[in-house]
Amino acid sequence: MKQSPTVLIVDDVPENLRVLKEVIDALDCQIAVANSGERALALLERMQPCLILLDVMMGGIDGFETCRRIRANPLHKDVPIIFVTALVDDISRGFDAGGNDYISKPIRVEEVRSRVQHQLERFHLIHELRELTHSLEEKVRERTADLNLLNRNLRTEVNERRYMQDRLNYLAKHDFVTQLYNRDALDEHISYLISGIQAKTAAYTPYFILVDINEFRLINDSCGCIAGDELLHQLAILMSELSDPQHDFCARLSGDKFAIVVSEGGDEAVESFFRRLQQGFKNFIFAWDERQFRLSITQVAIPITLDMVSFEQVVMLADEVCYSSKKSGIHSRIIKNAKDLAYDEHRGNLNWGLRIIDGLEKDLFEVHFQQVFSLMKDESKKKIEILVRLQDEKTGGLIYPNDFIRAAERFGIVSKIDRWVISHTMQQLSERAELWEEIDQVALNVSALSVREENFAQFIIEQLAYYQLDGRKFCFEITETEALNNFSDTRRFMALLHQHGCTIALDDFGTGFSSFAYLMDLPFDLIKIDGMFIKDMHVNEIHRGMVDSIVKLAQMLNKPVVAEFVENQNIVNALQSLGVEWGQGYFFHKPEKL
Repeated sequence: MKQSPTVLIVDDVPENLRVLKEVIDALDCQIAVANSGERALALLERMQPCLILLDVMMGGIDGFETCRRIRANPLHKDVPIIFVTALVDDISRGFDAGGNDYISKPIRVEEVRSRVQHQLERFHLIHELRELTHSLEEKVRERTADLNLLNRNLRTEVNERRYMQDRLNYLAKHDFVTQLYNRDALDEHISYLISGIQAKTAAYTPYFILVDINEFRLINDSCGCIAGDELLHQLAILMSELSDPQHDFCARLSGDKFAIVVSEGGDEAVESFFRRLQQGFKNFIFAWDERQFRLSITQVAIPITLDMVSFEQVVMLADEVCYSSKKSGIHSRIIKNAKDLAYDEHRGNLNWGLRIIDGLEKDLFEVHFQQVFSLMKDESKKKIEILVRLQDEKTGGLIYPNDFIRAAERFGIVSKIDRWVISHTMQQLSERAELWEEIDQVALNVSALSVREENFAQFIIEQLAYYQLDGRKFCFEITETEALNNFSDTRRFMALLHQHGCTIALDDFGTGFSSFAYLMDLPFDLIKIDGMFIKDMHVNEIHRGMVDSIVKLAQMLNKPVVAEFVENQNIVNALQSLGVEWGQGYFFHKPEKL
């Protein structure tokens, strides 16, 4: 009787374990669970799973380190590992650590089942291949007496082995939904082209084309994941038919993004492909459940040039060009000249993204702080706000958030900075007992994009527990931005932190029309007035009036108020006359390293 495969699920959030277990239960698998990387490694000493589902962000050792340790054990080097992550940037790091696939959060049932079945099939084929190889070796030794029979059996078995090897090679390089090449195969192909360019052996400048399906999310969300997969499959067939099979390399990059690499013909070949693709989509209709959908695309092409050194660099640059083109209402764009001004601008944004990643990996970020002072009475204990700085490797100087936060938000890595700052702040405070005793409150800024991450509040709670710090001393400041538009996520974040004694501040209050809606609908504990109203309120009656209105509203709601950008005594006097309790700025304290 064939034994059911064993799947090990590793996640430190009980709800995630429950959801993944319920999804995989339907696949007739035996399930083992571990709530940490350390627990998973201990379990692997006495079991041999067929598949591991591994969460990225966990207390203790994270998913990447856990994966590396698993791969270091010869017994588990071939066990497929699927990372579970909410961040696109974690995908490449997961593959580098030894992962085989990924599942994006929030979890989709059909995606989980498809990817799990895909990896289990691959794992089963590998083991069958090994058993068959061993069997062949045994038969060669045992059946030499009957060469005719042996040769006949060997031919059959060798053919089976070749089939399984071909199947394994196919699965390793192709996307199971579209049957196009996958991200790994695309990486290998582009790396080969880059090496050819650097060796000056390429006859033409190759182009990287990114195709983004504009209506995919609408169809996928309204009709379901099965419809979304069918749409991707049909589009893959369309793009394969329109491309040149001898010179073009078609792949599914991720989600609803496809990539085509044109290695021959230069910009003329790209222009010709763009025309064919536009006409193809003009004639294409997707039918599902008695409904018909017409689709549009955003297509951009960039040359792969000498100054590009990696696959990730090419993809990030193309994604930046696609993003800016969409914002400008341009849905078809070919970058022909690498020295084009707009191209340089995109490359500058890309360089910021790479510098941030380097800063996180090399610990180039620094934690600084600025004191917050009482304007009404003497306070014996300190209130401080934590500030982040990035060290410039070349000059040794400090780079301020205004220069890099926008790029971090654009590339979806601002949460990594938030996590780094929170973790390092708590670590330093736990190691400096005398400073911790002096401080009454520590304010930390968090991006609205981080707030919307499902496990971000849990990460903060885990850090508090790990460093054994009192949550009542922490205030998390949520900046008023366009990204903060999901009240349910924000309420959940605030509720979880309130349960552990933390307070929440609405930062930069007054800069947007939605401020008052945030204040009425979400349970913020205090308000920070945006510095643009404070820094000249002693000479600008309109700004003084704005501050007065905010203070009166806060008093009605019984919320304390903090004023930013307090730079002179005249501003202090004006704030005190309006009843503002707290002030922060260079007049009181210039930021210093924690």
